[in-house]
Amino acid sequence: MDHRTRPLSDPELLVALDRRSGIPLHEQLERQLRASIRAGRLTAGTRLPSTRSLASELDVARTVVVEAYSQLVAEGYLASRRGAPTRVSGAARASLPTTPARSLLPAFTYHFHPGLPDLAAFPRDGWLSSVRRALRERPVSAMGYPDPRGVPELRDALAAYLGRVRAAAAEPEHILVCSGFVQAFALVCRVLHRRGARRVAMEDPGWLFHRLIIERAGLEPVPIPVDARGLRVDALDHAAADAVVVTPAHQYPTGAVLGSERRGALLDWAERHDRLIIEDDYDAEYRYDINAVGALHGLAAERVVYAGSASKRLAPGLRLGWLLTPPSLAPDLMQEKALDDAGSDVLAQLALADFITRGELDRHVRRMRLRYRARRDCLLATLARWIPDARVQGIAAGLYALVLVPPGIDETALLASAAERDVGMEGLSSHRSDPRRGPPGLLLGYANLPEPAIHRGIQRIAEAAAAAK
Repeated sequence: MDHRTRPLSDPELLVALDRRSGIPLHEQLERQLRASIRAGRLTAGTRLPSTRSLASELDVARTVVVEAYSQLVAEGYLASRRGAPTRVSGAARASLPTTPARSLLPAFTYHFHPGLPDLAAFPRDGWLSSVRRALRERPVSAMGYPDPRGVPELRDALAAYLGRVRAAAAEPEHILVCSGFVQAFALVCRVLHRRGARRVAMEDPGWLFHRLIIERAGLEPVPIPVDARGLRVDALDHAAADAVVVTPAHQYPTGAVLGSERRGALLDWAERHDRLIIEDDYDAEYRYDINAVGALHGLAAERVVYAGSASKRLAPGLRLGWLLTPPSLAPDLMQEKALDDAGSDVLAQLALADFITRGELDRHVRRMRLRYRARRDCLLATLARWIPDARVQGIAAGLYALVLVPPGIDETALLASAAERDVGMEGLSSHRSDPRRGPPGLLLGYANLPEPAIHRGIQRIAEAAAAAK
């Protein structure tokens, strides 16, 4: 008989061995006994049949049972002593019922996520070509443990790209490739803390994750006000901060640009006080009225840590970011990165290097700039029609718009009401040091929504706004 299911009288259970499956019989027996113990069908202390008895019951060689029992004893599921019966180990416990894996990320039909580019427009063919070239043209040794700073090919490509597009003073030897901006900023904060820093100034309102990462590193975030011209640099002199993190090209979330006088004053502050500037250059390539201002890093590379990523330029799922580091910080940051994860994904790095070198990134950004501008125009026109009292702030740039809601509407109630209508949004208050201070607002991302979805989503927000009054 090829397929046998035999009841075992001592204890009472069913074991099915399939001689046609290609899986060794001892391994089938191991799996089924292990599963019975995990499920609680065989409890701690239960006596199992002798190897001879079980082999006879199953019509298999005794060695099959001996091998299965021995493996389960080695793993701790069974306990065996000379002259005593084999029993289920007291250390074995029934497992909790398994459930399918679920995503923790919220899912909305109309999700105005302010940080998402157009995921449907990800250049799959170009990226696949770069991956294939990386696999075909690089020696097998390239897939070993990488330089913690990043593969040389990508550091060279980034230095050329950022120097040309962002006017950064990029040196390949001082570039550190990371797993996105979050890791990059966390590494900087941890190194600062290790060097004795205690306070890091940040924009207020400013990105919530800046504050969370600063706190996680054991540092104190110091809020500095932001107005229509960006960070109030004059307030830094009274902040007693060891460093400051800024988004000068497109302030998040207000959309302001740090003016030329304030840029100079910020660099002067860093020089006078021997302080560090951390430049978060998250979406500067996407400006729709004029060319974006160059990076601060190009003016004072020894005072500025420049941070960027592929998240807005391509897709956040690539988990690729980078730091341009002052020479004085480079060794400590490299060591911190090596201890964190021993280096980022080599294949993704090699693919991005090829993608940049072949000009694919430039072409993709140019295409997306036209698309995002059209979607921003659509968002503004639809807001004017359905929520005419709403005010849009900030320059024409990026992947989102800051919208101040009409007076009399509670922001929290509006977000909840929109969620009930299958619309996801971020509120402005979550990015303030004091959520109760300042007018209510919404960060409406438009890059990952087609224009018909923007129309329908804004109509639902208008309904939510009416219900939240």
